[in-house]
Amino acid sequence: SIRSKQITFFLLTFFCKTTIFCVNRAITIHIYDHLSVFNTVMGQVKSQFSDDELQDYEDLTYFTKKEILYAHKKFKNLAPEKVGHNKNAKLSMSKVLEYPELKANPFGDRICKVFSSSNDGDITFEDFLDMMSVFSDAAPKSVKAEHAFRIYDFDGDDMIGRNDLKQVIQRLVSNSGLGHNDIDQLINNILEEADLDDDGALSFAEFEHIIDKSSDFINSFRIRL
Repeated sequence: SIRSKQITFFLLTFFCKTTIFCVNRAITIHIYDHLSVFNTVMGQVKSQFSDDELQDYEDLTYFTKKEILYAHKKFKNLAPEKVGHNKNAKLSMSKVLEYPELKANPFGDRICKVFSSSNDGDITFEDFLDMMSVFSDAAPKSVKAEHAFRIYDFDGDDMIGRNDLKQVIQRLVSNSGLGHNDIDQLINNILEEADLDDDGALSFAEFEHIIDKSSDFINSFRIRL
């Protein structure tokens, strides 16, 4: 049906749409909008990092030192009492999911787990910095695609299989009233269109092929500080 084809097309490009990362609402704060805010950040955070640490973070991310300090302020705001005493304190996934754009995202828990150095969704500042760096405007498309693939690879087998697709669809259309048969048909349609080697799953190369056909992926796969 036309409706089925429309839903299938949407799901084939769900990796590339703002809906994935800004569901219901997106809170965007521009780093350079308020100089007074930055001055406050400098005064509160700089003493927690040595110049060498800031340089290392700048070398390992797509952020400037100024942006790194701002990112730490955002991280600290999630748990001031904890991060104030330990600049790289580990926060629980439930606490990190209070970050507005993650809270509004149906894949917020998956994002946390992918970037968690302990693989349990709990996040240190360095994990948070890595996450925000990948979702920043400066990160290249190849890096974004790699992490998007990992987010949707629920079972971690380096393929997006039928079960992965089922979980993705269920999160995206949870209130649509689609039944099991509808979801199975959508999965079949997606694999028919995107599974180029007919092995029943999407490899990273096949996933990347979908990404390459989307002109807005690099702009929509982002979370601004």
